[in-house]
Amino acid sequence: MNVLIVDDEPLARERLARLLDGLGGHALSPPCGDGRAAVEACAAGGVDLVLLDIEMPGMDGLEAARHLAGLADPPAVVFCTAYDAHALAAFEAAAVDYLLKPVRAERLAEALQRAARRRAERLVPATAPAPARARSHLAVRLGGSLRLVPVEDIRYLQAEEKYVVVHHVRGMDLVEDSLKALEAEFGERFLRIHRNCLVARGQFAELRRHADGSTHVRLRDGGVELEVSRRCLPGLRAALAHL
Repeated sequence: MNVLIVDDEPLARERLARLLDGLGGHALSPPCGDGRAAVEACAAGGVDLVLLDIEMPGMDGLEAARHLAGLADPPAVVFCTAYDAHALAAFEAAAVDYLLKPVRAERLAEALQRAARRRAERLVPATAPAPARARSHLAVRLGGSLRLVPVEDIRYLQAEEKYVVVHHVRGMDLVEDSLKALEAEFGERFLRIHRNCLVARGQFAELRRHADGSTHVRLRDGGVELEVSRRCLPGLRAALAHL
């Protein structure tokens, strides 16, 4: 199998690499230091197994595993962590095994065998369970590739037909998540201004009432103006009063 080691600690990556070398029979992909880099590496293809740490800066291992499970050809995932508190969440994320650091060679060998069987039997679930907390990134599919958009970079979300357009600092992308689902997940970060639009709380610069009686919000970045529906206006004014 082609194995990818993901850990923010260089010494931990080196130790796992030595253990794998001692067991033999496996190829190593260039290691990654965080969850986002791991997802991007696996989206490019060729990774059969990910040895994944959980506590990492940025995208943690649990969120990375959920993104990995959504790939067209998801790798098997074995968590390698210093903490046992995440075991239940790890198996809910379809992990093959859960190894505690310092990882022992015999336990790693068992995990590799389980991963090989899982890959052979194609039992990795095609869908991931609902996240325990809001994601830090949205996954955007572009043909056969995948792009991760940091949620903190999103200015506003606008529903258009079957998709939601994500307007962010580098442009715009389409996601298949519904606006209702995104509001439920990221309600602390976005405010609804219309039945088809959510705006990041930090983007509100001004509310403007036009001559025709309509109300628009002007965003801090990009000079964009978006219409506020009459239904959403009272709640929006109340929310902005506390920002």
